Amino acid sequence: MRGLFFFLGMSACAASELDVREVLELPEHFATPDVPLTNPPTPEAIELGRWLFYDERLSGNQTQSCASCHLQEFAFADGLQRPVGSTGQTLPRNSQGLANVAWASSLTWASPFLVDLEQQIHVPLRAENPIELGMNDGNEQEILDRFLDDPDMVERFALAFPDTDGAVTTNAVVLALASFLRSMVSSRSPYDRFLQGDRDALSAAAERGLTLFNTHPRECFHCHNGTQLTTAYRDASSEPGFLVPQFFNTGLYNVDGEGSYPPHDQGLFEATGDPRDRGRFRVPSLRNVAVTAPYMHDGSVETLREVVLHYAAGGRVIEDGPFAGDGRLSPLKSSFMIGFPVDDDEIDDLVAFLESMTDDTFLSDPRFSDPRKATVAP
Repeated sequence: MRGLFFFLGMSACAASELDVREVLELPEHFATPDVPLTNPPTPEAIELGRWLFYDERLSGNQTQSCASCHLQEFAFADGLQRPVGSTGQTLPRNSQGLANVAWASSLTWASPFLVDLEQQIHVPLRAENPIELGMNDGNEQEILDRFLDDPDMVERFALAFPDTDGAVTTNAVVLALASFLRSMVSSRSPYDRFLQGDRDALSAAAERGLTLFNTHPRECFHCHNGTQLTTAYRDASSEPGFLVPQFFNTGLYNVDGEGSYPPHDQGLFEATGDPRDRGRFRVPSLRNVAVTAPYMHDGSVETLREVVLHYAAGGRVIEDGPFAGDGRLSPLKSSFMIGFPVDDDEIDDLVAFLESMTDDTFLSDPRFSDPRKATVAP
């Protein structure tokens, strides 16, 4: 009997994983993401999340939606140095793309504590300094009532969460948005086709760039590796509680000669209080990186060519102004930031490789588009 129970348990787990893969339409070369048991993805929850993602009624003053700072044509980044919230406050950090966020083991530029989408979504909803969407205790019910007054949305909540009789709650909003974000799978770039065995998928320049990317002395793969090209990675088979380093100081600043970053933007240090964490920020995925400019946590680097030159130099030199300093000499920068010689042809090849990660289909896929403007293909 014990063996039978074990077999049944294993079968249930396998079926659950198969369900996740089917609902999210995962390619074979992607591992199954780590999805919480409390929020299994369903087509109905994903579709509700898509409607909510594009709905300005979700903001306190009804001027912004999630899509205001996450645009599909930019792989759900926004093309700005720093986004602006619904009340006009400028956010301190660059808006990250959302492609393949289901595999992310951390979800903001500098917090080790926000590790699940269901946690993180509360930040743009409720953040007070700066305000993003502007939900708070005073207007939360007013915001929910906007959807309660919409029969079509009430029906969508009921379809997505039949066990709660379709209650329109903040929790339901968060669960639906998380499901939609997990469905944003980008897997059809030339680089993906190359990974799947198509040796003609990459241009000659991109292939040379791939070799440069993965060899000494550049060794970019130390921080950008695996199918999602980031150490900030987790899937269903990852060991609970085990995470490889995912926050690094890249010598972008060295304000005081001791490795400090601008006082308003100290990175991981703001969460841990450990002085060694000053200037450490999350390693972003490189998927669709060619369309997510500008770069770095503060959007202070405009082009991929400049990004390559920054790493080749081993840090950035700022000659004057309040944040002047030589990042190459920062005692806090990562040991991987050693710099390397590079010529124009090699820069071109590295950029060509980075451009090969662009999934053009993802950037226009109607499954992720505004449902009020696009029709999902059957």
